[in-house]
Amino acid sequence: MLQQIFHSRIYLPKNEKTMALLDDLKWRYATKKYDATKKVSREDVEKIIEAARLAPTSSGLQPFKVILISNQELKEKLVPIAMVQQIVADSSYVLVFAAWDKYTDERIDKIYNYMADERGLPRDKFADYVTRLKSTYLNQPAESNFVHTARQAYIAFGVALAQAAELKVDTTPMEGFDNDQLDEFLGLREKGLKSVTIMSIGYRDNEGDWLVGMKKVRRPKEEFVIEL
Repeated sequence: MLQQIFHSRIYLPKNEKTMALLDDLKWRYATKKYDATKKVSREDVEKIIEAARLAPTSSGLQPFKVILISNQELKEKLVPIAMVQQIVADSSYVLVFAAWDKYTDERIDKIYNYMADERGLPRDKFADYVTRLKSTYLNQPAESNFVHTARQAYIAFGVALAQAAELKVDTTPMEGFDNDQLDEFLGLREKGLKSVTIMSIGYRDNEGDWLVGMKKVRRPKEEFVIEL
């Protein structure tokens, strides 16, 4: 009896949570039309952003920022920048993931000093590792740095998509926009950032979205996985 209770209380909920994530990912899709009358709560969008903040990044550097846009006028102005995709304006929020344009001494030091302070460690605790990081990244051209920082932004982007799905909040991942125009519009260059990708957040229009209810299609597992 005790063994039965142990399994029901400890192991089954864990398995159910595992399946729930897969079910959430099966549920989500790239929403094509939002119901502009339905707004995602601020609480839920904060959870989505927090998931991105907690995502893993190389060496814990988090070399990107998330720009949260809720102002309707700004969202309307984003439409032509985003290849006239009206979903940007109809969504509740737009998240822009923007990565560092390059690594610098100051940026790396700031992260590791903060890390040491938060853990109650001396600031020179990571000195050797920081030196190795700098010798790697600071000797690369800015373009190579950005390739790396953008990859880190994408990790957080994926985690945020999964969190939204768990909340049953619809999203649309977007690369269809003019990066230079968006960077200028948001003043990203002055902040040492470059846009990477956009995520619109809202609730699907069940009547107007042509993709609602269609089967989710991915390559078969045997074509997706290479086992060695």
